[in-house]
Amino acid sequence: MCPTCGNKVDKPTKTWQLVAPLPDAQGRITITVMGVYECDKCGNRWKGVVSKIKAGGTSVEVEGKKGTKKIETAPRSKDEGYVIELNLEEGEEDEEE
Repeated sequence: MCPTCGNKVDKPTKTWQLVAPLPDAQGRITITVMGVYECDKCGNRWKGVVSKIKAGGTSVEVEGKKGTKKIETAPRSKDEGYVIELNLEEGEEDEEE
């Protein structure tokens, strides 16, 4: 809604993301999607929050105009990396020849 004339504005003309530098109590990172809205009637422009996303742990929570939606995710298993072994002695013999 336009703060000046009360006209309903559906979509922002420009959006960007702000990432919180610290996680919340559950260890989730908050990503706030901001937007610039422009009224078709009076031409007024203002900034506002489009949605908030809290990601991390075992769930993702999205807060928007239509309410809050929580998505449960399976916990990730830590995959072991590849082990690469180098024998440096073999490389020295090739250089001497």
